[in-house]
Amino acid sequence: MTLGFSVETLVPRARRGGQLRMGLTRLAEREWLQPDFDRAARAEAFDRWPESVAMLPEGEAAGREAAAMIGIGGTLADAARGVWEDLCVLTPGADGAYRLVGGAVAFPTDWRLSDKLGLALTDVHAPIHGYAEQLAAGVDHFMATLAPGTIFGRANWFVVPDAAPRWMPEGNPAARFAHVDADNAGETLFVRCERQTLRRLPETGAVLFTIGIHTAPLAALSDAVVARVGDAVATIGAGEHERRAAPHYAAALARYAARRQIRPEIAA
Repeated sequence: MTLGFSVETLVPRARRGGQLRMGLTRLAEREWLQPDFDRAARAEAFDRWPESVAMLPEGEAAGREAAAMIGIGGTLADAARGVWEDLCVLTPGADGAYRLVGGAVAFPTDWRLSDKLGLALTDVHAPIHGYAEQLAAGVDHFMATLAPGTIFGRANWFVVPDAAPRWMPEGNPAARFAHVDADNAGETLFVRCERQTLRRLPETGAVLFTIGIHTAPLAALSDAVVARVGDAVATIGAGEHERRAAPHYAAALARYAARRQIRPEIAA
């Protein structure tokens, strides 16, 4: 099973609740980046938020190599305007720990490149509850041993109240989801997936990390995928439950998912 380029295909490959895991899938070259996408949306985002691009001096050569590998040339910023995916460059420091040394991130999911630039991966992922204890060692080993010529992908999910590709919530999360109930959840709750890939740049040895955003309302997804999202929300740990604002939509989502499972046409 491949990852695909839609919420419907990505959710089944993402983790549910329980312990964090990388959940990697090996990808062919043709599966690396999305072939068709909204170029105007990419250009608009980078023009509106120029701070979406930043590069430390030690990442510049890797940024140019990444752009050449993508087939666009120029800088990482040039390449990111020509693909749907956001692009991040990671290089090992003197201690072997990989750091975020550059990025072109038009469609972030509640993070700012300026806050993460220069940090080691464990610090980059600090807001994720359990990362340091459950996942950091495995990620560090993967990064150190990733061979050139191979591409790996993974997916994760979020539940949000709109389909905007850029998700930078502000204010009280209770207010963001105040309009959601079991009757309208199909149209007011959206599943947001990050389709992430990692590959080694053979010349500089850096790792290129890509993030493609895909969103869909619950009503557009199959019963099986809605049920899986509901199960994931119900079983994530307490810290992640809070970080993802789940207390403000979980009950409505659960009731909506249950109704989807007992529709007469499905039961028949």
